[in-house]
Amino acid sequence: MSHDEFIEKAKEIVAEYTNAHVDTGHYINIPASHVYVVWSVKALENSKALLGTPYDKGMYYEATLNGAKSEIYFDAYKKQDNKCIKL
Repeated sequence: MSHDEFIEKAKEIVAEYTNAHVDTGHYINIPASHVYVVWSVKALENSKALLGTPYDKGMYYEATLNGAKSEIYFDAYKKQDNKCIKL
């Protein structure tokens, strides 16, 4: 799987997860095109991406491609805190 194919698949996975799990108080059916990539990298056969959507505040997603096994690992996270620490 190429890196671009991985990114498109990761967006589909995030959209499916968001549609099934995020409680917005009303029905949503977001398309994969509404998922954005915050960061991605490709190294050898592997790829990783951090993704988000405008619909689920505080959630972010991580997708990792294990190219040797043709597997994608998916994690969903909720932001717990955000604060500034002065140095």
